[in-house]
Formats: sequence, C-alpha cells, structure tokens
Amino acid sequence: MTETSTRDPSATDFPLHGGRGRFNAAFFRAMGPYLEASLRAHKSRVFSGLPTSVVEIGPGVGANLPYLAPGGTLVAIEPNRYMHDRLEAAATRRGVRLDLHERMAEQTGLPDHSADAVISSLVLCSVGDPDAVLAEIRRILRPGGTFRFVEHVVAPEGTPTRASQRLLRRPWAWTFEGCSCERDLEHAVRSAGFDAVDVEHYRLHTPFLPFNTQIAGVARA
Repeated sequence: MTETSTRDPSATDFPLHGGRGRFNAAFFRAMGPYLEASLRAHKSRVFSGLPTSVVEIGPGVGANLPYLAPGGTLVAIEPNRYMHDRLEAAATRRGVRLDLHERMAEQTGLPDHSADAVISSLVLCSVGDPDAVLAEIRRILRPGGTFRFVEHVVAPEGTPTRASQRLLRRPWAWTFEGCSCERDLEHAVRSAGFDAVDVEHYRLHTPFLPFNTQIAGVARA
C-alpha cells in the first residue's frame, strides 16, 4: 500500500553519505526492537488516538508504524533515501498507505493547515534548524491539531550524563548524521507558539548514556 514517492531537489539538501547512511539504516533496523521496548510506554501515551492520516517527521525505517491504524495513511517526510526501502516494506507489512516525500523537515511542501496530527521520535536532535521545523509543523497543523513527540534532550548541568554528552558530541554527531545530544528541545517546543504543551520527563537506562535523558509530550496548535 505504497504511493509513489515525491522528491523536490530544492528541498532535499540532506547530506547523503553512502557509508553513514547505510550504517544508520541498518543500525535502526537492528536496534529497533531494543529501542522500542525502552520507549513503548511513552510512545503509547503520546501516540494514543492518532487520526487515520498522520504526518511524520523523519520516520526512518518505520519504528512508529505500529501506532498507526491499519488502512490509514502515513505522510512521511524522510530525506534519507537509504531509509526508504525498509520504510516502504514496513508500511506494506502493516497495511498502511505510505505517501513518501524526500524532503527536509524545514520545507515539507505540504499545504497550510492540512494535518490533524504530526509525530516525531528521536529526530529533532538531528534536523538542521529545530526552530524552523517546529514553525513548519505549526504551519501545516489545523487549528486544534496536535504535534506528538518522543525525543532525547540535553541533561542537567553537573550530571555524569551531561559530561558524557559534552565529551561525545562530535563523534556522536558524525556517526548519527548530525544528531546533537545537547539540544534543549523542551524549550524549543514551548517557545514555538503552540497553544498548549504537555511534557513528561523520563530517563532511559541504556548503554548509550548521551541518549538517556528524554521527553515525551503533546503540543496543541
């Protein structure tokens, strides 16, 4: 149930790297079950009751497809084409219609006020301009629509996790294609002009220490 993907060269400045691109596609495919087990309770809360058509920023290889209704539509904004084959296969297995756009999240190309729900998980850490992405999400959401997110964020100053984030920031960003483990994404969401924002803080206990401070929430347009 896959629709032909669309690509706009003017909106696809994603720096594709053959080695890292393929590594990340394989990494998230292999680590998907482990990450999902850690995040399931938080995703289940914020992704509950999604409408039949959902826009996702950076769906990768389809980790969030299980939260969509079979027969529904995923409008996927995914600039990394190394993710596309696995995403298409996962959507077919789930019975979800895939409308795939090879575009950057800052310029989705979607009409104003055209989405009832936008979701993201573990992706605002790696976009080039999170404020611009959040402004784009607000633009495409209908009044009363929701942005639901699960993201890893900067740890409090003076903690071992914060020290590890500072120490590993450059190799982490290089390996995971620009991912920053030092972004205050809660502040970014709260400052983006949504009518209401609900945020839950929690901590994972994984070997990936810079990744373990997280938030999950819902912002309403």
